[in-house]
Amino acid sequence: MDNIKKSYLFLILGTILIAFSPVLIKDSGAPGTVTVFYRLVFGTLTLIVPFTLSRIKSKDRLKIKGIQVAVLAGLFLAIDMAFWATGIMLSNAAMPTLVGNLAPLWVGIGAFFLFKERQNSRFWIGLVIALIGVTFLMIQDLYQPDGIFKGLFFGLLAGIFYAGFMLLTQIGRRHLNTISFLFFCSTATTIFLGIFTLFLDIEFTGYSTKAWTLFIIMGVMIQAGAWFLINFAQGHLPASLVAPTLLAQPVLAGVIAYIMLGEELTIWQILGGIIVIAGIYTVHFAKQRKNKNLMKE
Repeated sequence: MDNIKKSYLFLILGTILIAFSPVLIKDSGAPGTVTVFYRLVFGTLTLIVPFTLSRIKSKDRLKIKGIQVAVLAGLFLAIDMAFWATGIMLSNAAMPTLVGNLAPLWVGIGAFFLFKERQNSRFWIGLVIALIGVTFLMIQDLYQPDGIFKGLFFGLLAGIFYAGFMLLTQIGRRHLNTISFLFFCSTATTIFLGIFTLFLDIEFTGYSTKAWTLFIIMGVMIQAGAWFLINFAQGHLPASLVAPTLLAQPVLAGVIAYIMLGEELTIWQILGGIIVIAGIYTVHFAKQRKNKNLMKE
């Protein structure tokens, strides 16, 4: 099998694996923050060997600035994961994940202020469409403030901090290679999430065998495995194909949650989800068209 065919397969598998994450968090029976913390612990442990091998092969010294940015990015990612996991536990597996995928929109806005990247009209149209979709998601829950509305709120906060993480990654990758940045960022995220969990006075032990099994599965399968598959695909497939494919994650998460957890989606949530995804697609295609035009110039 050549690299192109393998990349298509890896991209599909990686997207499917990531879609299991919110469902497994919900099914673990442990607090969301604890579940994500142990997912990071086991995922970071799997990065030790490739990071060590990378340092042995590389003759370049690690740049302090790159490490500092990676640690700050880890803080943003830890906050993102804490909000996201909390949203899942307060509502369901699909909705916080879906709304959290608005992160590319916030990245576009942040890039405008931080990097002076101007966005075309298609980007802003996509932003409006996505926000209309979020409104649809919230309509029926405005009358049930203790229900899914809280999950959507935490999902939105998670998306904003995830956008900050991606913007910091753009800066940090100028100073560190992929595996080095990933290792330091993942380590920092694990530590910060552990601190958050301590402040929340949540127990680190006393969970069932099923929960620990899911912690390990998520760490190895999702934190390390899924992203390895996707990163491989990114080396051989255009971003215009990879990015929209990854947006299938919340849709797949909803299907998986329906099958595994019996969660049902209302017509408002389904319609809102479709609109949100349509908005994100518009933004991504606008970004790709802009990049192509710059390459032609």
